[in-house]
Amino acid sequence: MQLSVIILNYNVCYFLEQCVLSVQKALENIDGEIIVVDNFSIDGSCEMMKQRFPNVKLIENKANLGFPKGNNIGVAEAKGEYICILNPDTVVAEDTFEKVLQFAKSKPDLGIVGCKLIDGTGNFLPECKRGVPTPWVAFTKIFGLYKFFPKSNLFNKYYAQHLAENQTGKVDILVGAFMVMQSDLYLQVDGFDENCFMYSDDIDLSYLVLKSGKSNYYFHETSVIHYKGESTVRDGTYMKRFREAMQFFYKKHFGGSFVFDAFMRIGAFAFAFLKKSQQKQIVYNIEEYVLFSSEESLKNKLENQLQKKVIRLTDINENALFSQANSSEKHVEILLDNNSFSFKEIISFLEKNKNRGFTFKIIPEAAFFMIGSNSSNDRGEIIEIK
Repeated sequence: MQLSVIILNYNVCYFLEQCVLSVQKALENIDGEIIVVDNFSIDGSCEMMKQRFPNVKLIENKANLGFPKGNNIGVAEAKGEYICILNPDTVVAEDTFEKVLQFAKSKPDLGIVGCKLIDGTGNFLPECKRGVPTPWVAFTKIFGLYKFFPKSNLFNKYYAQHLAENQTGKVDILVGAFMVMQSDLYLQVDGFDENCFMYSDDIDLSYLVLKSGKSNYYFHETSVIHYKGESTVRDGTYMKRFREAMQFFYKKHFGGSFVFDAFMRIGAFAFAFLKKSQQKQIVYNIEEYVLFSSEESLKNKLENQLQKKVIRLTDINENALFSQANSSEKHVEILLDNNSFSFKEIISFLEKNKNRGFTFKIIPEAAFFMIGSNSSNDRGEIIEIK
C-alpha cells in the first residue's frame, strides 16, 4: 500500500465529513487507506463516519488523548509505505496526494513534506513553512521583526521567508495539519512525543527528523484548505498550553535557564494573547449570494431558506462572477457546489478571488450543509440546508 492518511478528530463533525470526502476523492488513483481516530467526540462525529463512510477505518478512543498519542495510535494501524498526518479541518484537491508522493519519491534525503496551505478565504497561511524557533527566532516572531526585514536572514527564519509561498525547497519545520513522510521514518524517530499534549508536537517531530539526517521540504505545487481557526479556541487554556508546549520543546532540545524560561513565559503569553484578541467571529450582512452549481433546484431551495437573492452561475470563472455581482456595492457570499465542481476547482477559485471582498462557503457532495470560514482566526460557520 502506498499511503495511509491519518485524521485525528475532536468535535468537528462537519469539517471531518468534508475532509474525508475530499481525501476519498484524492485516493481514487492511489493504493491508499483512511484511518480516522476520534478523541472521544460528543458531537456525533463517530455516528456520521459510520453512516456516511462505513468502509473507512474508525478508531474510537474513550478519552481525549491529545494530538501526539491520537496520531500515534492511528499510525500504529497504518499499512502504507507513506503516511499523511492530516487535520480534520482541511480540504485536499483530487490530485494533492499524487503530486506530493511523486515529489517525495524524487528526494533520496526525504524527511517530511508539507504543502501550501490556505485559509477559507484563499489566503496563504505562512506557518506551513517555518524555521526552528530558537530563542532569537522566537524573539523575531513575537515582536514582528520578520515583517520589517523579510529579506534578512537574521530576521526572516520563523516563517522560512527564504522561500516564497510559490517556491518549493528545504525548510526546517512543517505544520501538523499536513505532513507526509515514510512510515518507517516516523517509527524510527518514535513519532509524536506523547509527553507534549499539543502545539509543539509538529515542531518537535520536524526537528527530530532533521536530527536524523533527513531534509524537510515545503512543496508549493498543490494547495490545501486549512480552516485554521476551527482547530483551537484562543482562550486562557490555549495560552497556558502554548507556553508549556514551547517550554517543553526548548527544555528537550536546548536545555533551559531561568532567564530563558522567563522570556518564553512572557513571549508565549504575549503571542497567545495577540491570537486571542484576533479571535473574533466576523459577521457580514450578506445582501446577495452567488451560487456556482449546475442544479437549478438547489438555487430555488437556497433562496427559500436564506430569504435572499441567489444568482446561479454554471461556470467557475471570475469574468462571469464579476459581471453579475458587484462586490463594491453589496456584500456577496459565494457558494461553491462540490456536486458540480471538483475540490481542486474550488480551491483554485478561492485563491484567484481572495481579498476581493467576498466570503465563501462550500457545499460538499451529497451533504446537507454548507461550510466556510471568513479568516484564519474565524472558527468557521456551518449552515444546514433544509
